[in-house]
This record gives sequence, structure tokens and C-alpha cells, in this order.
Amino acid sequence: MPEAGSLLVATPLLGDPHFSRTVIYMLEHDGGGSVGVIINRPSHTPVGQVLPAWHDAISEPSVVFGGGPVQPDGALCLAHLPAGAAGHGPGVKRMTNSVGAVDLDGDVETITTLTTGLRVFAGHSGWSPGQLAGEIDEGAWWVVAGGPEDLFSDDPRPLWSRVLRRQPYPLNLVATYPADPLLN
Repeated sequence: MPEAGSLLVATPLLGDPHFSRTVIYMLEHDGGGSVGVIINRPSHTPVGQVLPAWHDAISEPSVVFGGGPVQPDGALCLAHLPAGAAGHGPGVKRMTNSVGAVDLDGDVETITTLTTGLRVFAGHSGWSPGQLAGEIDEGAWWVVAGGPEDLFSDDPRPLWSRVLRRQPYPLNLVATYPADPLLN
């Protein structure tokens, strides 16, 4: 089962257009449900257009990412925390070993001294208790190891193929699976 910091990779069987070929960074998975963000769907909206104070603080590409279909009008900011950093600080709360949630109403300068990367998501992905386990059992998702290098990639669009390519055989073969097998 997924845990915070792991990745959900959509299988080719997942037909929901919200999640087709997505990679989700898991933030929480427990008895109360599961929460994550899609990390390979950058938008064309610059962060500075919606959060001007954060424009210069956000990692490249400094655009808002489509985190998922839940609360798409809400913003969630995640931070890469350096090794050995405190569990939290003003405006930052640790979620995994190296990732924290950022209070976007916090002081930008203080927060940037505590972090080595920031990313903003519009919305998130969420599952009720047992829902994600059912989808995994049905073959909609693969659960694989992930890390901050995935979450803060400066080239996020091809993450689906890159994450699959680094998996052991035979899963790595899916990295080249065509979007439409009928056109192959």
C-alpha cells in the first residue's frame, strides 16, 4: 500500500481523463483516506499571476501545477526540506522526511530560508477510506518508491515514462506503452 512519499503511477488501464498517465506524490495514506498531488501536470499559469509574493520563491517551472480534481480552486504549496532541517518552522510543517506543507499566508523570506524548493498545486487528489486500495486491486495504479527529486523535477511532463523506466523488469517495459495502442 502507498505511504507518504511514495508515488502512484497510473496504469494504461486507468481511463479517467483526470488521471490518465499521471504520477501522484502521496502526502497521506491512513484509515481516514488518502491524499496526494499530481506532479506531472504543470499548467501555463505563472505562480506570480495568482500568488505574486511567491513568484521568485517557486522552483522551476514556476507555474501552478494541477494537483487533482479535489478543491481545484484551492492552493497547496509543498516544500523540499534540506537534510537535517527541523521538523517544522514558521509556516512549514513536515509531512515526510524531506517534504513539508507551506502556509501560503506565511512570510515568504522566512519560509525560503527553511526550504530548498517550493511547488504550488491547484487542487489535490483524494480517496475515501478503502477507495484507493480498491483502485490498486483493480489495476488502476502502481505504487512505487518516490522522492523529492520527482516532486521538484524541473522537467515534470515526462515523469510518467521516467518513473516507469527506472522500475525493475517487467514494469520498466511499460514506459514506452503508446497512448493509443490502436495507433501503434
